[in-house]
Amino acid sequence: MLQHAEGKVLMDEPSMRRAMIRMAHQILEKNKGTDDLVLIGIKTRGEPLAHRLREIIYTVEGRHVPVGALDISLYRDDLSYIEPGGEPRVGRQAIDFNIRAKTVVLVDDVLFTGRTVRAALDALIDLGRPAFIQLAVLIDRGHRELPIRADYVGKNVPTARAERIDVLLKETDDRDEVRLIANNGRLGS
Repeated sequence: MLQHAEGKVLMDEPSMRRAMIRMAHQILEKNKGTDDLVLIGIKTRGEPLAHRLREIIYTVEGRHVPVGALDISLYRDDLSYIEPGGEPRVGRQAIDFNIRAKTVVLVDDVLFTGRTVRAALDALIDLGRPAFIQLAVLIDRGHRELPIRADYVGKNVPTARAERIDVLLKETDDRDEVRLIANNGRLGS
């Protein structure tokens, strides 16, 4: 659970819901429906967002698309999760369907440097070869270190590198909210 630091509220529950509805419609429009479409949330906060997109898509199309969760910790280039024995901590993948020849929409909460998405792409390719991979993020804050761009964005938020974005979700934090937090915990000017 995130510590609820003070900061500027960028999105409240209604604005998050509107952004998710818009992204779901864009996904359906770009892919001409749900045929061969799957959603895969990047753990931790991408997973509930993928489930939310699935439910919105269901209300529009009347079809549930498969949803999975991807743990990328072993694929990160800044691996810092180490078990007591010195081995990397490996999470379980929660994808119980074949991604081969599917259109995979990776879902995450915040796109920042692009390193998380790069790790997710590596993890996905180890599971099979999708026909297409698209990226949906609730917040794109810029500052890319890799040439990665989201196909679907809930909100673009220009930030300073020292600032951070906290995405709070009912599923993990008991409320829906996006906040901009300065590095010292206070919002800077």
